Amino acid sequence: MIDPEHDLPIKQQAEVLGISRSTVYYEPRPISDEDLRLMRRLDELHLNYPFAGSRMLRGLLWQQGLEVIIRFFEARSDRD
Repeated sequence: MIDPEHDLPIKQQAEVLGISRSTVYYEPRPISDEDLRLMRRLDELHLNYPFAGSRMLRGLLWQQGLEVIIRFFEARSDRD
């Protein structure tokens, strides 16, 4: 896609492809083991309670000793 060794500067390569330069340099952060464990538990709860919203799921997690904020649900749902 983007070739840093190419004669054409990265800025112009990005323009030709119609992408922003920040996309060229973006490196995703790895997901922590704790987040993966929590996401797995959320999936299990969601399968058992498909009608549950984020607040109910948070309450179910709190009952199991896992403290989670609503923003966690919103941030993780974007990754699906």
